[in-house]
Amino acid sequence: MTLELYPSSTRAKMSEVNKELNVWRHNLSINAKAVMKRRYQAKDTNGLVTESAAGVFQRVAKALSQAELNYGKENKEQARAAAEIMFASAMSQLDFLPNSPTLMNAGRGLGQLSACFVLPVDDDLDSIFSRVKDAAMIHKSGGGTGFSFSRLRPAGDVVGSTGGIASGPVSFISAFDTATDVVKQGGTRRGANMAVLDVSHPDIVEFIRSKSDKRNLSNFNISVAVTEEFMEQVASSSYFSLINPRNGRHVRTSNAREIFELIVRMAWETGDPGLVFVDRLNAGNPNPHLGAIESTNPCGEQPLQPYESCNLGSVNLANMLKHTNEGSIVDWAKLSHTVRTGVHMLDNVVDCNQYPLPEIDEMSRKTRRIGLGVMGLADMMVMLGIQYDSEDALTFTDWVLGFIHKEAHLASNALAAERGTYPAWEGSIYSPHTPMRNSAPTTIAPTGTISIIAGASSGIEPLFALSYVRNVMDGTKLIEANPYFETVAKKEGFYSTELMEQVAETGTLAHTDVPQWVKNVFRTSHDISPEWHIRLQAMAQKHTDNAVSKTINFPASATVEDVESAYKLAYKLGCKGITVYRDGSKAEQVLSVGN
Repeated sequence: MTLELYPSSTRAKMSEVNKELNVWRHNLSINAKAVMKRRYQAKDTNGLVTESAAGVFQRVAKALSQAELNYGKENKEQARAAAEIMFASAMSQLDFLPNSPTLMNAGRGLGQLSACFVLPVDDDLDSIFSRVKDAAMIHKSGGGTGFSFSRLRPAGDVVGSTGGIASGPVSFISAFDTATDVVKQGGTRRGANMAVLDVSHPDIVEFIRSKSDKRNLSNFNISVAVTEEFMEQVASSSYFSLINPRNGRHVRTSNAREIFELIVRMAWETGDPGLVFVDRLNAGNPNPHLGAIESTNPCGEQPLQPYESCNLGSVNLANMLKHTNEGSIVDWAKLSHTVRTGVHMLDNVVDCNQYPLPEIDEMSRKTRRIGLGVMGLADMMVMLGIQYDSEDALTFTDWVLGFIHKEAHLASNALAAERGTYPAWEGSIYSPHTPMRNSAPTTIAPTGTISIIAGASSGIEPLFALSYVRNVMDGTKLIEANPYFETVAKKEGFYSTELMEQVAETGTLAHTDVPQWVKNVFRTSHDISPEWHIRLQAMAQKHTDNAVSKTINFPASATVEDVESAYKLAYKLGCKGITVYRDGSKAEQVLSVGN
């Protein structure tokens, strides 16, 4: 694999910058240190920090290495010590980082290490409020929860045991939302949830409108589960049946096109709901013999069966390059080693985890699902002089994520040879020919906080802006600037205080007087059309076992028709779901430029 597709002059210019900043990439930034101190470093009873940032990585590495003692090596302690060194090196070099609960809790009393959970909600009060309690325990430990409310009878339906009237799914989602408000995750962040409702549920219109006032369900993302059949009905403006899940009976018909247009309008106004293409989730279900997938985690990248959990971790692609006198190239050997280290580390998480519920413990060990993903894809493209919204970028993404997918499966296969297949492997999509230690090893997560630590762009997202404000940690504001752009500006002689102020205000180079090759390389989220966002998401999905967390950004001026086109394109190109965000459509947003 070569990089001959890309302009040699641009690669040469970026190579000089890369060599200059190569050491910087492996050190914590000021913002990273602030996040580490706030969220991950241990504190005493007075709130004073008692652990260094390096100590966090060492603590996590030592805790996860204990899993080596479970397996049949001749010298188990030697194997444990080697794993500790390998894990600590990957984290301290910022080459690979596990999800936040692992960084927070490994080697400490709580010991809950997973980020993602899906809990089943059945059609009775005991199940509903038991799940409220379960979700509270998960949020307290640092995890996020997803639910399908599709089994609940609709509002106005009869409650047989009392003769009363059911209040419907949306009212019960509000109970979960209220509980989330009063429980903070691990004492450092508020809980996050996903609510999914099947498009055939009689209360689907109320669900679609449930966040229309921009105040309700503030701790929930919501998504409508749509089938292939429904999307075909949208295209033909056909009518479909709304079904009471209590008895499976037809309630009334609704026009698919009208429901779809309502979903689109609400997404344009509020950012919710997203779409989940539920047939595709189940087509990729590694363990169909254990049941269907009904929901995902809060950010949508992790479709999970009831009581299943997933621990995530991400390779920092910005660190997977070699910077030579001839130019910067992908270090495929280092990328292979890092992926295999990550799979090994995440498999150990399954063993070391102290799960919040016995049902989750059982299911998580049965499927051993992991989610190895990436961050820093946009940084990697910048360093190689590749324009994010280009055919070259799609080709490059195809190469890199295809390689990672292959290496992750080989790593899980090798662990299966050493440690045995996961218990539910018989009857899975892998049996009988491919022994696997883990279900569905690859995922593309948003990597919000760990990408700050790594100094990397989030997940597979483009650069949000070249200078922007990030709101994190209960209102704390962090000002972030792109060091590569600043260095290029100085090397090329167009740096000025006025330019940097202009970029900080707008976040983009679109209206600045800088060389065109710089504008091409440093494309930001709002420079990129929704079509290119979706095309890259679809390419990533091609090489991802689970799903892809990707926000399709729109400017404030985008129309309802623009959002509709995006939803249809995501379906056409094979995505498993889609989330859109029109700038300013929420009262608060995580990333912002200017005011």
